[in-house]
Amino acid sequence: MTRLKIFEYPDPVLRQKAAPVAEVDDELRRLFDDMLETMYAAAGVGLAAPQVGVTKRVIVIDTHDEEEGEAPRPLYLANPEIVFRSDEQICHDEGCLSVPDQHAEVMRSASVKVCYLDYHGKPREIEAEGLLAIALQHEIDHLDGVLYIDHLSRLKRQMLIKKLQKMRAGERAGEEE
Repeated sequence: MTRLKIFEYPDPVLRQKAAPVAEVDDELRRLFDDMLETMYAAAGVGLAAPQVGVTKRVIVIDTHDEEEGEAPRPLYLANPEIVFRSDEQICHDEGCLSVPDQHAEVMRSASVKVCYLDYHGKPREIEAEGLLAIALQHEIDHLDGVLYIDHLSRLKRQMLIKKLQKMRAGERAGEEE
């Protein structure tokens, strides 16, 4: 498995709408595996293909709690589609590997139902609530060129982007020393 480069805001690849995959083949399974390896290495909960520069409708998610001693439960989803969203909303503190070290409260549907193709190309359906529902919505947003910061008010988004730019400027200054 290979660790892939995670593209960061404001890279244009993050704003592209991803294309559906025709089939789940060995090449796509390799992408799934590389994405999962990359996500685990970055201590993430989910990763969408556009975040690694691939504009395909592919995501990986694992919401297991390592601190609680839970075993990994990776989900591999090709062409995921939300077919149901609950009216009930929940607020959750979200972050993103493509917007590093930044977090904000985002409102999402409390539960969702998602149809997708699994690691072997079989059609599947999953009903989710809590963190898994949030992760599914967050990653599927990526496939449509939407970032979690797009769900924030204009003021909150601008403040978060300014903090990100300041952090990056500090990193560059540290590299020059």
